[in-house]
Amino acid sequence: MASDALQNVAHAVVQLAKRQGSVTSGDVRAELRLAGLADADWPKVVALAGKSLLKRQAKYFHKDSFNARAQKQQAQQQALQRAIRRLIKQHQRRTKEEERRGQNRVDFVQQVEVRAEDGKKSTLLSRDLSLTGIRLIGTKGLLGQKVQLALPTGDGETMCRLLARILWTCAIGDDLFENGGIFLELVD
Repeated sequence: MASDALQNVAHAVVQLAKRQGSVTSGDVRAELRLAGLADADWPKVVALAGKSLLKRQAKYFHKDSFNARAQKQQAQQQALQRAIRRLIKQHQRRTKEEERRGQNRVDFVQQVEVRAEDGKKSTLLSRDLSLTGIRLIGTKGLLGQKVQLALPTGDGETMCRLLARILWTCAIGDDLFENGGIFLELVD
């Protein structure tokens, strides 16, 4: 008699999971109380439900809704990846078309110490580097200034110090500027 009652509760729990998408152990215990059975029997009910319920992160999903949910998540992830790939390809195509320089640029994203002509030091972010110049991003425009740069060499100890003339400055956001400079000479 008790096993029939537990089987009925298991059936009710499976139907609830089908309607809601998932159930918790609390939902199973509530169904047991409605049937007048002990809360402690909830693991037996889950076992009787068998393969109709799939446990993921403390929830029991109905097998049909779990598959649909997983497929929906996978489809969303694939759509997101396609959109990002498209953005990357468009960006690469656009930057290739806009490239006017004779020297190839290399992505070089590093903190760079900059000393302006007035002696003030600041730290900017380099964007790219070529044999003849550098692009820097920071909170001020440096147009026309001769600046001393300290570029990290990669060994963590030494810096490559050189002078550069900032030939162009462009506002790229609120208090954010891109500065393009040409290298002049090495500094000892």
